[in-house]
Amino acid sequence: MCMDYVVQPGDTMWLIARRFGVRLEDLIAANPQIADPSRLVPGQVVHVPVTAAAPIVRTYLPYTYEVMAEDANQLLARYGFLEQEVAGYSVLGRELLVVRLGWGGRVAFYNASHHANEWINSPVLMKFVEDYCAAYAAGRSLRGFDIRTLANTATIYVMPMVNPDGVDLVINGISPGHPFYNDLLRWNHYSYDFRDWKANMHGVDLNLQYNAGWEEAARAGEPGPAPGGYAGPGPESEPESHAVADFTRSHQPGLAIAYHTQGRVIYWNYKNLAPLESEGIAWRFNYYSGYTPVGYNPSEAENAGYKDWFILAFRRPGFTIETGSGVNPLPLSQFDEIYAENLGILLYGATVA
Repeated sequence: MCMDYVVQPGDTMWLIARRFGVRLEDLIAANPQIADPSRLVPGQVVHVPVTAAAPIVRTYLPYTYEVMAEDANQLLARYGFLEQEVAGYSVLGRELLVVRLGWGGRVAFYNASHHANEWINSPVLMKFVEDYCAAYAAGRSLRGFDIRTLANTATIYVMPMVNPDGVDLVINGISPGHPFYNDLLRWNHYSYDFRDWKANMHGVDLNLQYNAGWEEAARAGEPGPAPGGYAGPGPESEPESHAVADFTRSHQPGLAIAYHTQGRVIYWNYKNLAPLESEGIAWRFNYYSGYTPVGYNPSEAENAGYKDWFILAFRRPGFTIETGSGVNPLPLSQFDEIYAENLGILLYGATVA
């Protein structure tokens, strides 16, 4: 079984084989229509054996922005039908990447890593993108869902990393050359251990930034910049939260999921404003994952989170899903279990968006 790759300027059979993780001789054998494999022409179609393609998304590494960006570029090179866009930029100027899967009328939006120390969900979403693309290219199903049918009926937007600056801080720590070095150390109580850090580079908790009871969240939270719990000077004051909200307003998803850790629960309501179908969808998510649906989240006081705002603003199904168990940041040893629990959710969500 093969997928089609369109030759780009500078491509050679050797480079294509290396990019897709196949043997050069297997690639040449799959393309008898190419009379001279040493002379490729831009625009020419090369058939790549899909079954031999090596995986791209590196689920075994601490998933920094740089790792994610490299994986995204490799996915773009392998799958010509994949589309990407930039929704905005972080405080430090990193691109807030959004991947588009499919082109159907139903629209779902999935995001992860509002909180920096919950970054394990970023490779979960990126691996979903890769498996979706591989299944589409091969014309096969994924977890019982026919991917080509899904692509024709639904569009899935995936923002794998809402808070790339914070993720980098949690994983790599800080050095004197960092532009916010003194502020971040002070806000982190002069500790170089940033494993508990949730916020962005302004010390603002991005999941307390949305205009749904923001005033209450601000009064109940930290009074100023902190590792977590500070709602900022106003709703959407931060470039990351504003970009997520703007993307949502412009693309009008019928269903949205914000991924967090931990607890293996599904929050589906906000002040009893969720549409009638939300609870049923949450229980269907339970079928795929084993996670517990919960209509009210007392730990967050039901205010200012992305899910809260989405339900309030659009009256459509919105969910916060807390993956995994333990203490954040969750270890990568939980990745396989988390991914298996959420693959069905990510596919089913698009069918009811």
